[in-house]
Amino acid sequence: MMRNLHLLLLIGTFFLLAACTSSKKSSVPVVGFVDAFEDATIAQAKNGFTDALAKNGFSEAKGTVKIEYQNAQGSIPTLTQIVNQFVTKPVDLLATSTTLSSVTAAQKTSTIPIFMMVSPTPERAHLTDAQGKAPSNLFGTVEDLNYIDTSFSIIPRLLKPRGNKLVVGMIYNQSEPQSADAMQRINDLAGKLNITLVALPLNSSTEAQLVTQSLLNKNIDAFFANPDNTVFAAFETILKSCNQKKVPVFTSEAGLVQRGAVAAFGADIYQWGYQSGLQAAQYLKTHGTKGLKPEMVKVRKRVYNADAAKKYNISVPSNYEAIK
Repeated sequence: MMRNLHLLLLIGTFFLLAACTSSKKSSVPVVGFVDAFEDATIAQAKNGFTDALAKNGFSEAKGTVKIEYQNAQGSIPTLTQIVNQFVTKPVDLLATSTTLSSVTAAQKTSTIPIFMMVSPTPERAHLTDAQGKAPSNLFGTVEDLNYIDTSFSIIPRLLKPRGNKLVVGMIYNQSEPQSADAMQRINDLAGKLNITLVALPLNSSTEAQLVTQSLLNKNIDAFFANPDNTVFAAFETILKSCNQKKVPVFTSEAGLVQRGAVAAFGADIYQWGYQSGLQAAQYLKTHGTKGLKPEMVKVRKRVYNADAAKKYNISVPSNYEAIK
């Protein structure tokens, strides 16, 4: 009888310790960070996000938060699996970088708060209902297409056409809502600016070199790198092909200027992530979402690449800052 009592006491102690350990672990919030693909520019958003958390007391180094990072490497099935795992766990919040991550997360959970970055507005991402309302668990920082007008409009100011009319080429992913929307907006803007736009579709970054070569064979004066995941992923390939044909690359993304495009007026990707991180930190502090909503990205920059500008003998306006 005494032996059985001792055994029961040992078992009870074991479960008590396990419960305490579990309780201790659960006191540290877990962030599920979902990246759709590997990219040097996009990676800056994660850095900004984690820096904002750390500045507000949520640091992995200090053990006050656990950030579980997963990258889908451009695979939609992998992306879906990652989100499903985080939702099943569940994590305390989801941080989603780029459109595909944000859309997938919104489709898989209506309860876990989602803090978006490098993503369009819910309307542009087709995440609103028939009444135009976005899911109640969507937060973070988003962008609309207004800034593209400024980025594209600078091309005729800086570049003279080889023929009678300026010809600008671009590629777009027809399966990405923000890419297709951007193409349509640029096409409308090109007409107003008396620019001929040549746009070719593609489905993945692996097609970028072939499609870019086809575009360059159409005697374009400039290439416009629009906000598109495939463009981000294949930018070095695109840039190399354009440089070989002596065609300058313009963009709406400041991060691509750092990688070799001539100029842009666009969001700072690090600050984009940082802005979303501040919202996430507020949620972790208050355990509530009161006052939080998707907000427009605040930090946009007019930047240029001095080496690229020199290569093409382009004089950039004084209100553009040379990127470091």
